[in-house]
Amino acid sequence: MTREYVLQSFRPGVRLHIDYERELNPQQLAAVTAPPGPALVIAGAGSGKTRTLTYRVAFLLEQGVPPERILLLTFTNKAAREMMRRVAELLGQELPGLWGGTFHAIGHRILRHHAELLGYPRDFSILDREDARQLLNSCLKDAGFEGKRKERFPRADVLLEMFALAANLQQPLSEILATSYDYFLPLQEPIERIHRLYRERKLAARVMDFDDLLGFWLELLTRHPEVCEHWQRRFLFILVDEYQDTNVVQSAIIDTLAARHRNLMVVGDDAQSIYQWRGADARNILEFPKRYPDARIYKIEINYRSTPEILGLANAVIEANPHQFTKVLVAARPSGPRPVLVVCQDAAQQAAFVAQRVSELREAGTPLHRMAVLYRAHFHAMELQMELTYRQIPFTITSGVRFFEQAHIKDVTAYLRLVANPLDSLAFQRVVQLLPGIGARGAEKLWAAFQREWAATQAVPSPPRIGLSHTPIARALQSCTPVLGRKAGEVWPAFVATVEALEHPEVRRSPAEMIRRVLASGYDEYLKLTYPNYRSRREDLEQLAIFAQQFQDLHEFLAQMALLTNVEAEEDTPSGTETDRLRLSTVHQAKGLEFDVVFVIMLCDGLFPSARSLDTEEGEEEERRLFYVAVTRARNELYLTYPLLHRIRGGEADPVQRPSRFLREIPAELYEEWTLRMPGSYA
Repeated sequence: MTREYVLQSFRPGVRLHIDYERELNPQQLAAVTAPPGPALVIAGAGSGKTRTLTYRVAFLLEQGVPPERILLLTFTNKAAREMMRRVAELLGQELPGLWGGTFHAIGHRILRHHAELLGYPRDFSILDREDARQLLNSCLKDAGFEGKRKERFPRADVLLEMFALAANLQQPLSEILATSYDYFLPLQEPIERIHRLYRERKLAARVMDFDDLLGFWLELLTRHPEVCEHWQRRFLFILVDEYQDTNVVQSAIIDTLAARHRNLMVVGDDAQSIYQWRGADARNILEFPKRYPDARIYKIEINYRSTPEILGLANAVIEANPHQFTKVLVAARPSGPRPVLVVCQDAAQQAAFVAQRVSELREAGTPLHRMAVLYRAHFHAMELQMELTYRQIPFTITSGVRFFEQAHIKDVTAYLRLVANPLDSLAFQRVVQLLPGIGARGAEKLWAAFQREWAATQAVPSPPRIGLSHTPIARALQSCTPVLGRKAGEVWPAFVATVEALEHPEVRRSPAEMIRRVLASGYDEYLKLTYPNYRSRREDLEQLAIFAQQFQDLHEFLAQMALLTNVEAEEDTPSGTETDRLRLSTVHQAKGLEFDVVFVIMLCDGLFPSARSLDTEEGEEEERRLFYVAVTRARNELYLTYPLLHRIRGGEADPVQRPSRFLREIPAELYEEWTLRMPGSYA
């Protein structure tokens, strides 16, 4: 018989005729019918978390809780829409009084009521990312960070990321610089000055950016007791989805709102907390029982997604994490094949195995879109993208941008394209626009001048001279100086010197060396100033150089890269028109998805887990959680692969790779090991 409780202070609830015992498993039922008070629901992967939250809302309504007294917080607009849709379907009607949405949407709604207390009018505007960038650029200009100073100062996108991290972690900007942007520490004083100016400009323009919606919401609750009491009284029951992803600000908002009635239910999975890099704090969920000593803890461990064999491996994967809520996922589905560990000779053989196995599974009836290849970072799939292209296996990248099409990859390879083909106008204009003081129009003028000089050089060849300073492309570039502006003229000699070095015959024979020279010539500094994720992009380019070591001919390397540009990136397609393509994705981007077949590749120490993560215990734990997320995306079949070597075509092999420590933690009886006998074959 369904357990019930009645809140005497409310009118009798509307009977919805829901048979909770029939529609929920015992673990879900316990959470849905939990009595008032704080509650922590640890919902394992594939356990029906959304279903549990939806029925919890229905149950509260049946107990007489008015919809306007319930607050349901989620993380994404998609999740919010899905949750509200399911509630409406379950109830058979829309509930306009129910407060449900993302943290930012609810924060915006509350700020509209009290903006005057913060010095804003109620009709304040919200800046999108482009608006915020433009406002910050005006601050940089007015503060005098242009000309030479601008060349050595972080761009607006980088600054916005810094400011957001400081806001979400509730830390001084100085701490953010020290921990995440240490290469900008010498600029701390001017960066802090720009930060103050940016905040003043937002207030003067009566606008807020995305992070202000949370920061000001918390400020209202902590500095204005009457506002805090109003909303504490308003929300009798608070439900939070994906609680493991909350940051410091979101956690403080939740605790403050729930302080009066303490009817707080948070739902999440500490084993899937994988967003520390953007401010999420796993301690929020791990330490929930410390903040709420009387909290009831419910575990939902029945998994409806994966086979028992996959879940057995998943349980073993996460077991090694010392800080966690112990749980054991139990399969509701029948048995299937054991996960497979495949040890490959090198990355090329790994790619050949994945491509061949995908083809076999496709022929056996599994559509490509029901299969996925997951990895820690996009550069791990370089060889695979090439192999799939050769075999004409359609694939899509969840980021929407394949590895070889990313801006920093195209920037660096544009240098190589220019040396390989001086008449490549696109490469020429892309490269020169990386220099300060040269925009699209200036690049066109320079290209016209360069064409004239290059044609003259080819018509009347100069006598051979010894020395790098007289290479053909460099000579033509040197002759373009009359059309340069002052700013570009100051950096042009260094640019010409870079091209001279790349033209040297010994250097041209090594695309890998050319990439490293471009980085050393100033592009590394450009990355720091331009992109918030500098370290990640730098690592991409280092791996591109390693990849390029396979090639001893510049034209062959560029041709192979060009082949990969014909692969379509994933786009939103109308329902029912999905093209059958293999999914390639980082694990972060695959969270929340599921596939019949999953390949997890490049499982080597230093790659997965990443080398940077191993500096701290917290970092290693998060990487293990990331591996757990990858494993639990699989429904029917799971393949784990790693290469022994990074083999260089025509040369010696790099040192043997160590298999990921996460693989070594899995008991051998939980997987089957396949030995590759020939390239692309296995037993």
